[in-house]
Amino acid sequence: MNQGPPRIFDRRALSLHRERASRFSDNGPLIQEATTGIADRLSAINRQFIDGYVIDTLDTAMQILEANARYWSYATLGATEGLPLHDMSFDLVLSVLSLHAVNDLPGVLAQARRLLRPDGLFIAALFGGETLTELRQSLSAAELAINHGVSPRVAPFGDVRDLGGLLQRAGFALPVADIERTVIRYGAFSTLVNDLRAMGETNALFERSRKPMSRVMLAATAESYARHFADPDGKLRATFDIVYLTGWAPHESQQKPLKPASATVRLADALGTTEVPTGEKPGQ
Repeated sequence: MNQGPPRIFDRRALSLHRERASRFSDNGPLIQEATTGIADRLSAINRQFIDGYVIDTLDTAMQILEANARYWSYATLGATEGLPLHDMSFDLVLSVLSLHAVNDLPGVLAQARRLLRPDGLFIAALFGGETLTELRQSLSAAELAINHGVSPRVAPFGDVRDLGGLLQRAGFALPVADIERTVIRYGAFSTLVNDLRAMGETNALFERSRKPMSRVMLAATAESYARHFADPDGKLRATFDIVYLTGWAPHESQQKPLKPASATVRLADALGTTEVPTGEKPGQ
């Protein structure tokens, strides 16, 4: 019996967090960085897109994307999960820091692929890798010391290689996954928390504790963070890895990989090196 995708995130809580974030006048530097990263990737493509679809994002991101609107003539804002049912409706689909918080990422990527017309482009920026590793470790240490156990508080983030594999699985051609790391230094733990609230990135895990974090727990987390992840000047480090996913809807005009054994030039000749057969050591 098909049980459907796992319930990793509480969609209602996530929606409330995003709604609260929409009231912030500034959603923080990472929204701008991710959106600019998408705009930079678009600028490298010499093409005008007609219809763009932006998967569930914040106003700050939309403002930056609209500033780069020469790349498309029309954009529709839509939900993160349960995308429009009409296949081949758009030639550009974008997502800014939202896909790391979906319950069925393979399914959403497959939907995004079906939305695209042939030779349409998909670009997404999402948190991955070691994002918030310092906060995860500090929360765990504090909760172990106080409650003698750990509850889910920081979302899991995908590995860049796994995310690239999901692009292929969804049927995208020419898939590319790359990662850019940003380390932000905060003067106070509360500033980090405020930035996460402004992005709508506070805890929305389905298995989270429903009890508000106590002041004792919060103080212990801040103390652990400062003890293990502060620079000599007292500033606190916070790691954010943004993974960029790029893929195209297949089209006959796209470059195709060579068939095995079809190369006409030996790699060793191209590199100016001596070929060593497998199992034979150099110099033997």
